[in-house]
Amino acid sequence: MVGGHYRQFAYRRSADQDARSPAHHPVAIIGAGPVGLTLALDLARRAIPVVLLDDSDRIGEGSRAICFAKRTLEIFDRLGLAEAMVAKGVTWQTGKVFHGQDQLYAFDLLPEPGHKQPAFINLQQYYVEAALADAAEAEPLVDLRWANRLSDIAPRNDGATLTIETPDGPYRLDAAWVVACDGARSPTRSRLGLDFHGEAFEDQFLIADVKMRAEFPTERWFWFAPPFHSGQSALLHKQPDDIWRIDLHLDRDADPEHERHPETVRPRLEHMLGHGDFALEWVSVYRFHCRRLERFVHGRVVFAGDAAHQVSPFGARGANSGIQDADNLGWKLALVLQGRSPASLLDSYDSERIQAADENILNSTRATDFIAPRSPGERILRDAALALAPRTGFAKRFVNSGRLSLPTAYEASPLSTPDRAWQGGIPPGAAFVDAPLSAAARPWLSEALGEGGPVLLGHGLDAEALVPAGVTVIGITPGPDEALIRRYALAPGDAYLLRPDGHVAARFHHPTRAEVAAAIERLEGREP
Repeated sequence: MVGGHYRQFAYRRSADQDARSPAHHPVAIIGAGPVGLTLALDLARRAIPVVLLDDSDRIGEGSRAICFAKRTLEIFDRLGLAEAMVAKGVTWQTGKVFHGQDQLYAFDLLPEPGHKQPAFINLQQYYVEAALADAAEAEPLVDLRWANRLSDIAPRNDGATLTIETPDGPYRLDAAWVVACDGARSPTRSRLGLDFHGEAFEDQFLIADVKMRAEFPTERWFWFAPPFHSGQSALLHKQPDDIWRIDLHLDRDADPEHERHPETVRPRLEHMLGHGDFALEWVSVYRFHCRRLERFVHGRVVFAGDAAHQVSPFGARGANSGIQDADNLGWKLALVLQGRSPASLLDSYDSERIQAADENILNSTRATDFIAPRSPGERILRDAALALAPRTGFAKRFVNSGRLSLPTAYEASPLSTPDRAWQGGIPPGAAFVDAPLSAAARPWLSEALGEGGPVLLGHGLDAEALVPAGVTVIGITPGPDEALIRRYALAPGDAYLLRPDGHVAARFHHPTRAEVAAAIERLEGREP
């Protein structure tokens, strides 16, 4: 992990800049933020070479995203990076919601033990980007080019030609596939004339990162109408290095330039904290959107992360959903480039991640409407729910301070094999749930996904005889693997087939080799 907030990377001239005709690459990724870096590392682990282009040469300008969810940490763990991130980050799983000075309720995001990764860590985005960038720089199959700005893109049926501006002038390259991970202001999206569809919110919020010593617990605290910020809302989170994230809801007509001045921010925070013994690390005022592209796949150009969709920050859905885009796309794109699956497999990326984006947008919009009601009627209903919540359970369920990020269950995925009768467990399309394993070489189920292919869990059957080469097999033992058996509702003779991204592809009672083979054909886009 890096020890500072700011890193600058050297621009290096590439051989492509001296080529007489555009060099050809299997994949070009635009944007070396968390999403682009994650995808590049994932593809490299699958033996796919990648050119990764970023118009900047630095990271660390503001902490930005700080909450990274368990599912995201499992993805980073597969890339060999989670251990250091968790060690540096602030681990938390408890949140508390207040109305005024009174606590309405508390919640625990991971009440049952037996998971390798915590529910959440708080870690500044610049630390996450630095860890990913260092791993990419060390990966021979990732050609990471800083200060390489996309100035034009010309799509073709078999790929696209990119024009890149550098300190040494422009050059061109060809790519069979282009993945745009270039953020909310995506130049790729603009060059292709694509528009977002969705909603812009008028409310404004102040983000302040402050450095101070404090005895607050490592919990997520959210206030409705706090005494220190009357009539609005506030959020407090702990980060590493004695940094605390504070969010304050501002008036819609507040002047953002005025609100971000230290002379304005400090009195607000002193009123909240009861003292002035802190230093301002970073301040921003933002409005946000909940919107997405109509489609994420446009021929040989694919969009991911903020380039494809945007949500409010409530619920930590932005960076987490973008990284899960990369997790969904990487194995599919690798199968296509290896000639093992048709290009139509990427249609499932489009449908599945659009479902995830719509789910995130819906949850973000609902949270925003509750936190910042847009009409007198909405405010009356919100205030009634807050008033009743301390006394009634049903009212607590209406209180919404931001439903926290969870992986999407792809309920209608074309890659899933429909169930026969099954009681409990994890249905096809849903994300796997981690559990400890009795095998010493692989003590966690999540680690089996690190091998890159499908995974078959078999309880009381000859699982090795059921699968072809390239499928990881886990034989489950009653007793030592009891947590896994319980979470997956496994009986002797049952099996689960997990996709390379950990979502359930199929589950069987007493499967045959032909049934498992057909499920693998389906999950890899070669439906028999």
